[in-house]
Amino acid sequence: MCYLNYLYVALGGALGATGRYIVSMWVNNKYQSVFPYGTFIVNVAGCFVLGVFYTLTLDKSVLSPQIRTAVNVGFIGAFTTFSTFSLETLNIIRENNIKIALTNIVFSVIVGLLAVWLGMTFSNLISKP
Repeated sequence: MCYLNYLYVALGGALGATGRYIVSMWVNNKYQSVFPYGTFIVNVAGCFVLGVFYTLTLDKSVLSPQIRTAVNVGFIGAFTTFSTFSLETLNIIRENNIKIALTNIVFSVIVGLLAVWLGMTFSNLISKP
């Protein structure tokens, strides 16, 4: 693997993370609500962009591997990992592995929520005097 790929991912990631922050803050400031509109919009937009980019670059000759990596893994991956989760799950469904796709969906959401709760609980335990 070319070590420059790490640089491409890092640069794409910096742009994606900055983009996520800007979009999320703009939406949250515009629509102040209990519902996390900023994260929702970022996730949906990231899914759409990944779907477009993934489909357009299935032909490997369209863009260099470094650019594909910088955009897919770096930019879109930092913008929202939800898009990667969605693409992978959709590809599993397209391969007719519905049980595996549903398992991925259910476990990702439930175990993810549980992991956040455990992390918060752990942090509260170690931060108390």
